[in-house]
Amino acid sequence: MPPLMLFRKLHKWVGLVLGLQLVLWTVSGAAMAIIDHHAVAGEHIGHAPKPLTLQVEPLPLSIVQQAAPGAVALTLKPVAGRWVYEARTAEGTRLIDARTGAPAPVDAEVARAVALEQYAGKGRVKAVTRLSRPNMETRDREGPLWRVQFDDPGDTAFYVSEATGQLLDKRTNAYRVWDVFWMIHIMDYTDRQSFNHPLIWTLAAAGVWMSITGFVLIFLAFRRSDFAPLLGWVPRRR
Repeated sequence: MPPLMLFRKLHKWVGLVLGLQLVLWTVSGAAMAIIDHHAVAGEHIGHAPKPLTLQVEPLPLSIVQQAAPGAVALTLKPVAGRWVYEARTAEGTRLIDARTGAPAPVDAEVARAVALEQYAGKGRVKAVTRLSRPNMETRDREGPLWRVQFDDPGDTAFYVSEATGQLLDKRTNAYRVWDVFWMIHIMDYTDRQSFNHPLIWTLAAAGVWMSITGFVLIFLAFRRSDFAPLLGWVPRRR
């Protein structure tokens, strides 16, 4: 195959691949803009927990520190209707009952109560599952987590931290659809987090190559007579 023909063919097929990716970028970007971001964030399906009045005197910090040696921070907060101290240590975070000083682990029942406390839908809890590590829907979080699944039309799932008892994420089908378009848009088909990876670099290099070769092909595809109407002269006839 002559070099010029090979050059044109490469330009054509690389252009086709880039064109298809441009279509995917356009469609995915438009879809993410159209899908209601309030629905994606799950704002319609959750609300803030009701304020809880402190009815008993919590343990003094000196006693709490004995229950959590090495704590660098202590925070008094309500979790599922009871007051606890959140103790942060070098080994991690743990909860301590503010009245007794006993450990207050976040088990399935506590996670269920936390989710129901902030759930604004009409569904019922279908399942409570412990995740030793975050899944794709909670990839920005740290595990372990509790996944509280509801049987509403949106297939809602609430994720509660096992360490802090905090509601971390609210996921519905709106988020899941949006997340697929996000994956397509950033072209990260594994983790769906990075838009700086070899596939993006390859397409960027291909785009530069297309621009350079396209500029070169302009001079090969046109003749001087093609620009006659623009230049205001008529080529001589032989």
